[in-house]
Amino acid sequence: MIDITDFINNDIKPLRTNDSIAVAQDLFAEYPFSHFPVMEDDVYIGCANAEDTELMDIEKKVGEDRFSLGRFFVRDTTIWLDVLEAFAKNETNVMPILDSNNKYIGYYEIADIIRFFHETPFLKENGGILVVEKNIADYSMSEAAQIVESNNSKLLGLFVSDANLDKVQITIKISTGGLSEIIQTFRRYNYDIISEHQEDVYLNTLKDRSDYLDKYLNI
Repeated sequence: MIDITDFINNDIKPLRTNDSIAVAQDLFAEYPFSHFPVMEDDVYIGCANAEDTELMDIEKKVGEDRFSLGRFFVRDTTIWLDVLEAFAKNETNVMPILDSNNKYIGYYEIADIIRFFHETPFLKENGGILVVEKNIADYSMSEAAQIVESNNSKLLGLFVSDANLDKVQITIKISTGGLSEIIQTFRRYNYDIISEHQEDVYLNTLKDRSDYLDKYLNI
C-alpha cells in the first residue's frame, strides 16, 4: 500500500537566506513552483513566493525580505486529506514537511498528492457519490456510516465537505447498488440530499408527469 510519505521530495535543495534574489528568480524560472522553502542555519523559516520574488531587487538577499515569507508547512505524520487542505488553504503547489522536532525533511508537490488521492478507494473504486446535509447539532458521522451499511452497501469514503454554524455537508462514496434506498433512508433521518442522482431524476420525472396528467384529467 502506498503511503503519502513515499512522495516526500528532496530533488531540489531549499533556498538559503544568504542566497541572492537572483538565485531565487532562477529557481522559479526553471521550475513551475508557486513557493519554495527557505532555510536559515538548517532551520525552516518560511516559503518564498514566486510572484513576490519576481519584483524584488536581484542583488538583495532572500533573508532580507523574510517578513514576506509564507509560514505554512505540514508534519511528516499529517494525513493526506489534511495535506490536501493545507495546499488549498495556502494556494500553493509546494508544501514543506517538518518532523516532530521541527526539522525540515523535504516537500510535497501538489501533483503527487492528487495522484495519491486518485489511488484511494474514494476515487479508484466504482461507486456513487452522495452529498447530504443536516443541522450541525444533529449530525453524527457514525449515523451516516450506519445508514449506508444498514442498506447492505459498502462505505468507500466519507468526509465533511462544507460546514457553517447551522449546517454540515457530508460527501460520501458508496459502492454501486442500493443508492435509491440509501437516499430514502437519509431522508427519513432528516438529511437533505444535496447531490442529484439518476434515481432521483427518474422519480422526479415520474412525479412531474403524474402531476401533469392529473391536471389534464381535471380540465
